[in-house]
Amino acid sequence: MSTRVLIIAEAGVNHNGIFDLAIQLIDRAKEAGADIVKFQTAIPELVMSKFAEKAEYQKKMTGENESQLAMAKRIHLPLSAYAELKKYCDQKNIAFLSTPFDMPSIETLVELDMPIFKIPSGEITNLPYLKRIGELGKEVILSTGMSRLGEVEDALMVLTQAGTPLDKISVLHCVTEYPTPFSDVNLSAMNAIRTAFGVKVGYSDHTVGIEIPIAAVAMGARVIEKHFTLDRNMEGPDHKASLEPDELKKMVQSIRHVEAAIGNGIKVPAKAEIKNMVIARKSIHINQDLCKGDVLTADNLIMKRPGDGISPMMLDLVLGKKLNKDKQEDTKLNWNDIE
Repeated sequence: MSTRVLIIAEAGVNHNGIFDLAIQLIDRAKEAGADIVKFQTAIPELVMSKFAEKAEYQKKMTGENESQLAMAKRIHLPLSAYAELKKYCDQKNIAFLSTPFDMPSIETLVELDMPIFKIPSGEITNLPYLKRIGELGKEVILSTGMSRLGEVEDALMVLTQAGTPLDKISVLHCVTEYPTPFSDVNLSAMNAIRTAFGVKVGYSDHTVGIEIPIAAVAMGARVIEKHFTLDRNMEGPDHKASLEPDELKKMVQSIRHVEAAIGNGIKVPAKAEIKNMVIARKSIHINQDLCKGDVLTADNLIMKRPGDGISPMMLDLVLGKKLNKDKQEDTKLNWNDIE
């Protein structure tokens, strides 16, 4: 996985089951500068029962007259579509990723040789699913919405015991609510995960806007995932909590700026500011006309710019010394001026 922050543009099911819209989402993700465009692969009948209710946000966005299963069948693409989506991503030079939600979907994506497998929050307690992903030995990104730290630990144990080394797993803090209230984000939990398990961490964001994923990068996130859509006014469960393309581009640019600004943590003058040190700092100057033999005192010295003379930090070594030449007011004091 890249050493820079990995930015995943989550198309999810925002294509509404229409292949041409999925293609457009790939184009917009590429234009925005995302590293990966991610979809969701599922056979709805294997993911949810016909009696499963919609989440409250799904009811709000798509109505209550259909079941969760009926909605899912309407907005998912067939498994056969993902090979074509990956092929198009390859042509556009953007990485393809899709989250599997059932066992056949895992195998479909295995056949596409995806280098990374993304585990969604809802599968963090799905033992057979976790074992199968772990057996692949691929890079894994694990979302942890709705979970406690102990459940994260259990999932990591299953993955590693199945064959995926811990250093190939990134764990994303996540809050499974669309949109997520800012007061529920709890970004500090991301660092708690890193401290507890020594893994690479990141953040999967469902808030409105771009501020929180940017803040997550400043706090050490190595992976950012964010939903996006062609138009927030489209019909569907996830559009309202998604960015539009221009917002996605702004988020990517902002993350890159923050990432560049974090630096290596070593406190030294930056390359860009070295040229300003002489201009902004001060050195010891003469405060009045002085003659050879005069004693330097606090009254006849002053600290002024530029800073290319004797540093004011050396003042105690200068006080009480005699001049070996005449010095004009407002000139710098140099070591060779002193007896």
